[in-house]
Amino acid sequence: MKFINTNLKGKPTLVVRKGRSLVNLAVAAPKLPRDLKGILDMGDKGLAAVKQAIAKPAKKAIMREAELVHLPPIMNPSKILCLGVNYADHAKEMKSAKPSFPVIFARHSSTLVAHNGAMIRPAASEQLDYEAEMVAIIGRPARHVSMDDALDYVAGYSCFNDGSIREWQNLSSQWTLGKNFDGTGAFGPEFVTADELPAGGRGLKISCKLNGKVMQRSNTKLMMFDVAEAISIISQAMTLYPGDLIVSGTPGGVGAARKPPVWMKAGDKVEVEVENVGKLVNTIANEAPTPTMLNQQTAPKI
Repeated sequence: MKFINTNLKGKPTLVVRKGRSLVNLAVAAPKLPRDLKGILDMGDKGLAAVKQAIAKPAKKAIMREAELVHLPPIMNPSKILCLGVNYADHAKEMKSAKPSFPVIFARHSSTLVAHNGAMIRPAASEQLDYEAEMVAIIGRPARHVSMDDALDYVAGYSCFNDGSIREWQNLSSQWTLGKNFDGTGAFGPEFVTADELPAGGRGLKISCKLNGKVMQRSNTKLMMFDVAEAISIISQAMTLYPGDLIVSGTPGGVGAARKPPVWMKAGDKVEVEVENVGKLVNTIANEAPTPTMLNQQTAPKI
C-alpha cells in the first residue's frame, strides 16, 4: 500500500493510493487513527484494517489528486537517525575514510519539509547541499534485534533529501547544527509498505536532479551498511519505536564535492527519486527575515 499524509481543511489526513484512486481513510474508516504513526502503533492489525477499509471504498471517500496538499508522511517521529558516508563513492569524494562502523547522527522533526514544499536556504550560510536518500520507517518496537530479524521491524520506505549546511557541518566533528537547520529535511511524498519492495529496499535506483540536471545516480545495493545492519546496530543502543526514521545515506555527487561547489539557491528545483518508492520534489527559498534578525546590527561570525 501507498500512504499519503495530506492537509485536508486544516487537518492532517491519511490518504491511501489504490491503483489510480485516492481513498480518504478518514471517510473510509473513521474509527482508525488519522496519522500513519497511529496506524503503525496498532501493529499488524492497523495495516490489515486499512486494507479492509479500502477494498470497496464508498464514492464519498474518493479524492482527486488536485486536492492533495502534502505533509511529511510522519510528522512527529520520536527519532530521525541518519547514516553518514554510507556509500563508498561519497566517502571518497568527501575525503573520508571508509567507516568500519556506521556514522550515525540525529535529525529533528522541526527540520522536516513535505513534498512540493520549500527547502530553506538559511540566512546564516549559502552552502545548502542536496543529499538523495532512501528512508526506512520502523513498524514495531525494536530492541536488541539481530540482523537476520531486523527487516521484520520495517513497516515501509520513503524518500528523503538530507539538506546539509556544509559550512556549519564542517565547523565541528559533530554534525548536529549543520544537519538541523529549519526546513532542510525534505521527506515524502508517500510511505510505501515494505511488502511492495525488495527486502531492505535493496537494489533500487536512487538519483537526484537539480534544475533538471542529474547530480546523483546510484543504487541502494551499494550502501556499505544496509538497512538490516543499521537497525540491528542501533537497536543495541536504544529502542526504536513505530514511526521512527532510519535515513540510509547518500551516494556520491553532492554539491560540496564538485569543482566549483554547487549550492542550492532560491528558485532552484530539486528532485530525489527512489525506484518504486517515489519522487520527492522541492523548490528552494531563502529564509524570511525575522524581527530578531532585522534587529541585529551585525550578523554573528562563524
